[in-house]
Amino acid sequence: MLAKPIDTALDTLVAPGFSRLGYAVRSRGWADLPRLDGRTVAITGPTGGIGEAAAEGLAALGASLILLVRNPEKGRALAAKLGGSPRVIECDLSDLASVRAAAAQIDELHVLINNAGVMPDAYATSADGFELTFATNVLGMFALTEALLPALKASAPGRIITVSSGGMYGQRLDVEAVQGTAKTGEDFSGVRAYARTKRAEVVLSDEWARRLAGTGVSSYSMHPGWVNTPGLQQSLPGFARLTGPVLRTPEQGADTIVWLAAAPEAEVPSGGFWHDRRTRPEHRMRKTHEAPGDAARLYDLCTTLTTPTRED
Repeated sequence: MLAKPIDTALDTLVAPGFSRLGYAVRSRGWADLPRLDGRTVAITGPTGGIGEAAAEGLAALGASLILLVRNPEKGRALAAKLGGSPRVIECDLSDLASVRAAAAQIDELHVLINNAGVMPDAYATSADGFELTFATNVLGMFALTEALLPALKASAPGRIITVSSGGMYGQRLDVEAVQGTAKTGEDFSGVRAYARTKRAEVVLSDEWARRLAGTGVSSYSMHPGWVNTPGLQQSLPGFARLTGPVLRTPEQGADTIVWLAAAPEAEVPSGGFWHDRRTRPEHRMRKTHEAPGDAARLYDLCTTLTTPTRED
């Protein structure tokens, strides 16, 4: 592995560490990954970009894949491309009823990869009435994970891998603000809403690691660096043009996802925010640190908002 001082310097400087340069330097000497034969892996958002690259990497290691997709037609096309008869299950993370229906179809599971996410450029609400970014990136992800915990525990050792973003470094957790702006949509910023939800994902991942200690289920969050994906081109075209020459490929961005799914347990203790196969700081500024009790408050809020009512 790369000498730690050099690795840390790449990370601290941000651009070199997040770019394809950081990947190229760090990946020298990485060992081949263990096989995943006999392991069932579910992944959200697998039909494009980083998710598709992760699905391809997992399939190459022999994993039995469950593709959780909004668009079943795209899911079936990917399944045919991957071979090995992956299961395709329709799952719209912005719709809690869809999430519950999808989870009910999964009995055996070893690894859950929470990869799907959205960055709308205008204020919108979900089928359940929540701001769309929060509904998809936080509530849907939370509801799916909680619903699949029994399957993960029953098949232990199990792993939860949540794909966050380096953009979360600029935001602290505000349990109220993470739900989005007022329903008028005034002053809505898609980038800010996205970054807030990505911070929330990291906090929830750590909270799962704490709550699941001793169950045989581990929880990790990670970020892929700066990756050239259709989503980036659409949501941040200016940034994509500026950084185009140094953007990572989707395969490079997906590497740590696949590695966290396959690495020996001794190499991946539960918890932490991972990038390029190592844990990274979760904060770069003092002002972004959570206040005591914030993680539990976020967990409790998500539990309340995703618990079905009688009408559901």
